[in-house]
Amino acid sequence: MNLFTRSTEPLKIALIIASESSLMSLACVLDVMRGANRLAQSKLFDWQLYTPNNQAATLTCGLNIQPDAPLDTQIQGDLLLIIAGFNNEQHYHKNLLRQLHKLMPRFRLIGGIEAGSWVLARMGVLANKKATTHWEDLEDFALRYPNVQVMPDRYVLDGNIFTTGGASPSFDFMLHLIKSRYGQQLALEVASIFIYDTVHTGNDAQPLVSLGLLAQQEPRVAEAIRVMTEHLEEPLSLGQIAEQLPLSLRMLEYLFREHLRCSPAQYYLHLRLQNARRLVTDTHLPIQEIALRTGFSSLASLSRCFREAYQFSPAHYRRRFRQELKQ
Repeated sequence: MNLFTRSTEPLKIALIIASESSLMSLACVLDVMRGANRLAQSKLFDWQLYTPNNQAATLTCGLNIQPDAPLDTQIQGDLLLIIAGFNNEQHYHKNLLRQLHKLMPRFRLIGGIEAGSWVLARMGVLANKKATTHWEDLEDFALRYPNVQVMPDRYVLDGNIFTTGGASPSFDFMLHLIKSRYGQQLALEVASIFIYDTVHTGNDAQPLVSLGLLAQQEPRVAEAIRVMTEHLEEPLSLGQIAEQLPLSLRMLEYLFREHLRCSPAQYYLHLRLQNARRLVTDTHLPIQEIALRTGFSSLASLSRCFREAYQFSPAHYRRRFRQELKQ
């Protein structure tokens, strides 16, 4: 039976989490299941935690997660979840990928959480399927795996495989599973105990900037920021942004200073530099290419603005960041 068909039967979950994963991504899966079990007063979700090397997984926050049991090819259940974060190729090595391949037929649904999408793609199981990953990596994911139909959605379900864009989208997916299988009332109650009142569908786009509170306070500023995030590589003029809203340029300037205490030009530059810093620290892209991807006319232009914002040139910043990781 499809896992998304109404049922009262519990689900058996195997959850593999690697070091350098996010605690939030783990919690947005585990705590949603725990909340459902508590509210239903029944073990609707029965899970076990595994790690790639059967040792404690050290998350990005420094917390160590101990596995419940050794990972082997005999485990089975309804849902296999793969959570990954930074350096997924190191933590999910080729021998482990072969082991996971043997596990897949023993489960009815396979999920990749955050960089778990990359693990599934490396296994070849996303070929000719729709999938997503965290918004920061969507472009690189699409370039690395051209046979995957990469979507900017919060989560994507294609056949018996789903992928999510990170922590909050994983929460959304688990609520979708609860709603489909155990009913809308339980899903609403689970969302309520976490005061999670902005539930999204899978095909809602992942925002580069979380605009929920600002959208309530001043939707015109939130919409301007949304337009900016969609045009980081080829920046629009402020006049073009104002025209899309539609607002006068003077009103756009006023709204930004009133609500963000900066000009729209300053905020736009801040967004582009944030994206540049992420590419400097999280990728091996040449600095020249990073300049192009973030809308700077030249390497010199990026370097000047980057140094003003972060005290170092992009190349120097990258070296310092990698040296600190080794310490």
